[in-house]
Amino acid sequence: MGVTMFEDGGAGKAFTRAWALSGARVELEPLRAAHAEEMAEVLGDPALHRFIGGAPDTAEGLRARYARLAAGSPDPAVHWLNWVIRLRGDHRAVGTVQATVTGATAEVAWVVGTPWQGRGLAREAARLLVAGLAARGVRRVVAHIHPDHTASAAVARAAGLTPTDVWQDGEVRWRAELTG
Repeated sequence: MGVTMFEDGGAGKAFTRAWALSGARVELEPLRAAHAEEMAEVLGDPALHRFIGGAPDTAEGLRARYARLAAGSPDPAVHWLNWVIRLRGDHRAVGTVQATVTGATAEVAWVVGTPWQGRGLAREAARLLVAGLAARGVRRVVAHIHPDHTASAAVARAAGLTPTDVWQDGEVRWRAELTG
């Protein structure tokens, strides 16, 4: 899968913010507070919170959260990178991916709205994310996945992560060592 990067200098450069990534069926667009209204609908199904807890956020709540995320981490050694997953062609938002990068390690996560699940979109977005991070110098990717969340485990596996014996807050730590 090819990775196309825009906005802050292209492959091989350090990053301070998310950059656009483009795949075969999805595009990753840097998250902004202006995405809140659209994402409140995409993420509005309470079933999305089965494994992560909580409840769907309102557009106002997402707007405030997205503004904090877009402003970046208060710790200059930590980078918060967040994207909206869009379908190529009609540009409809279908979910999000994120990475919290500290040094050469990124902790990643993904969510795809209920109507778009089961189509391989999270798989493609996660692969695109991991490839983009590797191109920017990230050497280790980790994710924490509930042991009963088989769909998320399949996404992690497709992105090159494997489960470890480490548990954190009831979730299994998955890991991948990357080469640039």
